[in-house]
Amino acid sequence: MKKVILTGDRPTGRLHVGHYVGSLSERVKLQNSGNYDEIYIMIADAQALTDNAEHPEKVRQNIIQVALDYLACGIDPDKSTIFIQSMVPELTELTFYYMNLVTVARVQRNPTVKSEIQMRNFEASIPVGFFCYPISQAADITAFRATAVPVGEDQLPMLEQCKEIVHKFNTVYGETLTEPEIVLPSNKACLRLPGIDGKAKMSKSLGNCIYLSDEADEVKKKVMSMFTDPNHLRVQDPGNVDGNPVFIYLDAFCKPEYFPEFLPDYQNLDELKDHYKRGGLGDVKVKKFLNNVLQAELGPIRERRKMWEQRIPDVYDILRAGSRVAEAKAAETLKDVKASMRINYFDDNSLIQ
Repeated sequence: MKKVILTGDRPTGRLHVGHYVGSLSERVKLQNSGNYDEIYIMIADAQALTDNAEHPEKVRQNIIQVALDYLACGIDPDKSTIFIQSMVPELTELTFYYMNLVTVARVQRNPTVKSEIQMRNFEASIPVGFFCYPISQAADITAFRATAVPVGEDQLPMLEQCKEIVHKFNTVYGETLTEPEIVLPSNKACLRLPGIDGKAKMSKSLGNCIYLSDEADEVKKKVMSMFTDPNHLRVQDPGNVDGNPVFIYLDAFCKPEYFPEFLPDYQNLDELKDHYKRGGLGDVKVKKFLNNVLQAELGPIRERRKMWEQRIPDVYDILRAGSRVAEAKAAETLKDVKASMRINYFDDNSLIQ
């Protein structure tokens, strides 16, 4: 069996460092590992419209921003197929067939859907499209026969729902769809990066993000304003590193070589944490170190993005070519699905004899 990756992002804004450590950097590693036969990376504009239907211009403007972020992070169009979801109409048809295999109660129990509904204040009136987006995600994953889906931890319930749909379809209609596996970031600190305000999740809608495209001075400003341990009021006070965003970011981004370069007083992150915990280490010093680490990590990404910004027509060509490849692949799966469901009326004469 071919090893295939499907992953993607909603184009509702530029991508941030939470996306980078949560899935983007992992995608680049997997892309360059040589272990996968096909890699599909989707700009999920149709899914973004489920809660932005009245503002399609927001989605339209951000398609190119997300594509630029992908290319800046090292997604290589020669190794990965980057495509736009709505340019693959087969995904919509698959979603429609899968809807018959899932109950309303089951979608309501999905923890990711629950928290997203709460976050968007949709409790009173949920758009049907938004409510059904786990089913749409299952269509995206199965259309490309994905064997692996690299995502953040918060997407685990979506993968579980996808597996249930695959199992149900194969039970009812015969073995047709491929069951995917989730690939979580190898660095546990990257599973869910908190916002700079200490909120549980970095989110475009909460405005608590450091964006991959932020200029150096903007990154510094955001780092220096970051939430830390609220009880660490004076330098000499013992501090808490657990749940402290500054240390969570260091866990996610810091490499051993950054200590001799930026903070030679310490051998490693454990030493820095121990000093903070026993007291005598101020937040400003730790934040300055984090700023240096982030500048070292984000600098090359920012430069590549600026290079691609000068080549927007080429970016469009990449998206157009990728969408054609993606549609051809999804069409093969849809053909198999319709044959299994025995609704391929004009391809199989025995069905109408």
